[in-house]
Amino acid sequence: MISAGDFRNGMTFEQDGNVFQVIEFQHVKPGKGAAFVRTKIRNVITGGVVEKSFSPTEKFEQAFVERRDVEYLYSDGELYHFMDCESYEQMPLGPDIVGENLKFVKENVVVKLLSFKGKVFALEPPNFVELEVTFTEPGVKGDTATNVQKPATVETGAEVKVPLFINEGDRIQIDTRTGEYMGRA
Repeated sequence: MISAGDFRNGMTFEQDGNVFQVIEFQHVKPGKGAAFVRTKIRNVITGGVVEKSFSPTEKFEQAFVERRDVEYLYSDGELYHFMDCESYEQMPLGPDIVGENLKFVKENVVVKLLSFKGKVFALEPPNFVELEVTFTEPGVKGDTATNVQKPATVETGAEVKVPLFINEGDRIQIDTRTGEYMGRA
């Protein structure tokens, strides 16, 4: 059992038959009244995000989310196919589970498969990936204003904002959590 006063970012717990993950938390001690914990939590099964306040003494059952390494093999248009890195078992997953998580992931890259009590609910791509820029407009000479960015398409088809000096064929590093350009690879 964990109490709301022990919440940390990324922690998972069960409440009313649902599994939630703490995205943000803040301990609040108002001048009047009792202290409370203000949180932003995500339902890990449905993906819905809710802001909720708890008493620091409320108790919850800790939820153990299993994370397994799987390799992304290919997409056949309808399903995405993965292979378990330990058992070599192949499993197809639908777009409802995959969502936007694979927009920066190439084939043959290892991702984390998240499941709770045997039910797969999400994928977690690596935090940083290196991809090649397949299309971007050339930078305009003389446009040297600070932090000017232009759109670029990477080899997975996703679009990222990059600095003006990035050209087609350059390899860049992307943070998959935010979709932001991190630097040249």
